[in-house]
Amino acid sequence: MQYNGSAIIGMKGKDCVAIASDRRFGVQQTTIATDNQRIYKIHNRLYIGLSGLMTDVQTVGQILKFRHDLYKLREERNMSPRAFTKVVSSMLYSRRFGPYFVEPIIVGMEDDGSPFIAAMDLIGATEICENFACVGTTENELYGCAENLWNKDMHKKDLFETISQSLLSAVDRDCLAGWGGIVYVIDKKSVTVCELKGRQD
Repeated sequence: MQYNGSAIIGMKGKDCVAIASDRRFGVQQTTIATDNQRIYKIHNRLYIGLSGLMTDVQTVGQILKFRHDLYKLREERNMSPRAFTKVVSSMLYSRRFGPYFVEPIIVGMEDDGSPFIAAMDLIGATEICENFACVGTTENELYGCAENLWNKDMHKKDLFETISQSLLSAVDRDCLAGWGGIVYVIDKKSVTVCELKGRQD
């Protein structure tokens, strides 16, 4: 889980939800690339962030996108975040004796407009979160920053500022993650994507 390094955080606001990830792709202390993508779009109101081993991250991301597309063809509607969480958990648990080395965070908007966040470990044990969730090698630092900065019922701009500051502050304390970040803020009508510039050392 520490081989490539990662920092992913999901956070709730008032009628909106956000997910942010660092951009570093490294092999232990060696930085290979600075434009890594760990957050996958499932549909406009549902995203998944995957920390862990990068080869497994890409594999799991492709499998889950494929499963959602099959569901959409059959049901003629998008999968809800809660249903998608069950799919992810079931898939990871089915591989428990030879697991994918990934820890997912699922964020999205429910049909009634309420924000949703779930986090799991690599065998699919799920926690539905009421405020924020963090995974990756920077998990402890992210929790510390988020607990200091998070407030209930933040509006979209405040949520973006809070999740961005939490991510940038946390990755400064972890040599396996960093090199800027990317933030997705999702509400009922739109998705805002912003790239963050961070320390590059």
